Amino acid sequence: MKLKLERPLVFFDLETTGLNVGKDKIVEISMLKVMPDGEEIVNTMLLNPGCHIPAECSEVHGIYDSDVKDKPRFEQVADEILDFIGEADLAGFNSNKFDVPLLVEEFLRCGKRLDFRNRRMIDVQNIFHKMEPRNLVAAYKLYCNKDLTDAHQAEADTRATYEVLLSQLEKYQNVEYEDRKTGMKSIPVQNDVKALSSFSTEGRSVDFANHIVFNENDEEVFNFGKHKGETVESVFRKEPSYYAWMMNADFPLYTKEIITMIKERMF
Repeated sequence: MKLKLERPLVFFDLETTGLNVGKDKIVEISMLKVMPDGEEIVNTMLLNPGCHIPAECSEVHGIYDSDVKDKPRFEQVADEILDFIGEADLAGFNSNKFDVPLLVEEFLRCGKRLDFRNRRMIDVQNIFHKMEPRNLVAAYKLYCNKDLTDAHQAEADTRATYEVLLSQLEKYQNVEYEDRKTGMKSIPVQNDVKALSSFSTEGRSVDFANHIVFNENDEEVFNFGKHKGETVESVFRKEPSYYAWMMNADFPLYTKEIITMIKERMF
């Protein structure tokens, strides 16, 4: 099955120094750009994170300090990555919760921005978990009947994600889904980027890291800690020091940018 695209769709995967979006770095990025005419363009690069890669991470993705010592830093290839992505929509596996937030952080650290206005995102893992709750290796076996022998190598994971989405479109064509919270039934897995983006997006995150989300009244509320469920504005009014604490704590730069925007909007 061929994806129906109005504009390019970039599948991407990151290998990193850890799972902390606020401080960890990218050591490998692989991007598979699928064009509306079906053409596929791959761009994979190893990156020097400027710090030691923990042994437990190297054991997972197979990338060690010696592999990246002569590779460029992210800031040296940031423009190349931005140019490659262009105006494309984005897709990945667990990308909405991890890969997108970390990529945004890396751009912000070097003073650059990936514009998300009118850009749609598809998280293939969310489609998978909603329809068949498991992981990428199992997804590849289930949907493609293949063994993912190179799991945790960015390019292999990226291509597997692409193949899984194509198989999901075939498997769930006209398959009904019932929302566990609302009981509403629909046929959500469609060959349409807007529909796939909507179905694969969990909640309504404001800051990608999901520390701040929209409530049912479209107000920004905290999604963690002692003020979970309270609006950001109300917390900043009754406890002004909370803003300063967040700005000095180990939160992602984009989260700090969001709370600063809200604070400035208040006065």
